[in-house]
Amino acid sequence: MEDLIKAIIMGIVEGLTEFLPISSTGHMILTGELIGFTGDRADTFKVVIQLGAVLAVLVLYRTRFLKMLNFNFRKGSGLNALHVAIAMMPASVLAVALHSVIKKYLFGYETVLIGLVAGGILMIVADRSKRPIVAQELDDISYKQAFYIGCFQILSLWPGFSRSGSTISGGMLTGTSQKAAAEFTFIVSVPIMVGASAVDLIGSREFLTIADLPLFLVGLITAFIVGMIAVVTFINMMKKLRLSYFAYYRFALAALFFFIMM
Repeated sequence: MEDLIKAIIMGIVEGLTEFLPISSTGHMILTGELIGFTGDRADTFKVVIQLGAVLAVLVLYRTRFLKMLNFNFRKGSGLNALHVAIAMMPASVLAVALHSVIKKYLFGYETVLIGLVAGGILMIVADRSKRPIVAQELDDISYKQAFYIGCFQILSLWPGFSRSGSTISGGMLTGTSQKAAAEFTFIVSVPIMVGASAVDLIGSREFLTIADLPLFLVGLITAFIVGMIAVVTFINMMKKLRLSYFAYYRFALAALFFFIMM
């Protein structure tokens, strides 16, 4: 029962933070330490419940994903699969090349702290930039913008930087509205997270047991439900709140992280 409660707590944290620009990695590490849920089994659990968050985006944006299956790449046809592939490319290539290095050297408390602060600074810079908006809606994003956003996504390979924080900032710095950049982030995150989770699960397969199936299912379902609520809420928040507010939260989290972990 204690493990199931921990699974629910971790699922809530994953669902709430995966798509917000506040670093799900930082929150998961901090929460795991606070409730005593650490080690190889816990690391595998975190990978599994990410798929719950992915499923939330698939359900919410199912019409958009189905539309992209027509593979219409003509200019002016709106967002399509090529936009997603272009945006995925830079970070995916580096993630594959540096996967073992990242896992070995960059998943410590110090690196997460650095990522939280550095990512927050980038978000403030993006929020205060005077770049003219040329892509107000999701379908206005060009292939060139998709590539630039993908380049910014490389920053998310550093734990604590936040995938959504880096890509939303990159979108805003390349002329995409805050809301369109956030939605593009959600869509691009799906294939990337599925691929990353698959790689991690293959490497952690010895920690997957039938006995842990209820634990993993509870965490995954919780992350799915909370993730759906979080995505819808965040999109509405993007219409009203500046990105800087999330940056200030990151700084506060980094301070809390420092005093608890150091």
